Amino acid sequence: MTGKRGRDPAFPFELAQCVWEITLACCFECAYCGSRAGKARQGELTTEECLDVADQLAELGCERVSMIGGEVFMRRDWRQIASKLTSLGIAVNIITNGFIFNEKMLGCLRDCAVESVSVSIDGPRAIHDRYRQAGSYDRAMAAVRALKEGGIPVSVISTLNSENSKALGELYDALRDTGIFAWQIQACSPMGSASSGGIDYRFDTKSVIKFVDALAGEAPFAVGVADNIGYFTPEEGRIRGNTSGKAYYPGCSAGISTVGIDSVGNVRGCESMYDEFFNEGNLRERTLRDIWEDPEGFAYNRGFRASMLTGACAECRYGEYCAGGCRSYNYFVHRKMYEAPACARNA
Repeated sequence: MTGKRGRDPAFPFELAQCVWEITLACCFECAYCGSRAGKARQGELTTEECLDVADQLAELGCERVSMIGGEVFMRRDWRQIASKLTSLGIAVNIITNGFIFNEKMLGCLRDCAVESVSVSIDGPRAIHDRYRQAGSYDRAMAAVRALKEGGIPVSVISTLNSENSKALGELYDALRDTGIFAWQIQACSPMGSASSGGIDYRFDTKSVIKFVDALAGEAPFAVGVADNIGYFTPEEGRIRGNTSGKAYYPGCSAGISTVGIDSVGNVRGCESMYDEFFNEGNLRERTLRDIWEDPEGFAYNRGFRASMLTGACAECRYGEYCAGGCRSYNYFVHRKMYEAPACARNA
């Protein structure tokens, strides 16, 4: 049996998207890195194993893969992996910090038929460089310009904390004329390096939502908040990066339509669920189909009922729709998966 299972009421979970960490190797060791990237893990999946994983993703009908690290471009066979995925009809987005990007890579990206590239920029120059290293902001912006000029659709991702959330206006001014097609703003989660107390991950979610809402009809590119910011405030329809103004957060998709794979083959519902607690299996021991179709798998989401909500979420009339927000953020902040600690309705 290949492909999606369709709308089988006995198994309604169709895999649409995968976030795949192909290596933990990185040129930075950022204080807020959720995966504690820096050095490659021992025993990362081989090229042959990665190509087999690509086949398994296609067999399940996966439509899109976001390749992440670490730093994707530090893995020498990234081109083979990306090419394999696109040859199977899977759209590929690569997320990079832009530090080692060079114009020679443009041809490789085109040859691999990569759909788009996202560059991480977490503030104006002084803030971004302090988080990463001197010169990293200029290199990231140079990567954005090179990608745009090279005909590769490029977006920017910014991870917010208590400091850089106050500099969004300045960063917007820097991005406004770059030609990016989208800007995603997401909350820093206290996992990995960010859990060590070196950075204050908390920020005023309401002010960020108002900022994004104000840009909805002004910015020359789509601006949206990620799934760990919200939910169902009056601005909801306009802050999800959808220009229709009717977008809304439908609840955590981990194990429902998305999956995460790390560089040694562990499978989770989402790559932001960076804890062994969320491991559903390993691809060296079980096939992706076996893991995805396990009737006991991803139980925290597949078995969700509104009665599982706690705290203010249990009393909220939108609780059954947002399902308590982002499972990962909730877990790493206070270990209560069905209670959103930073819900803007209660902030």
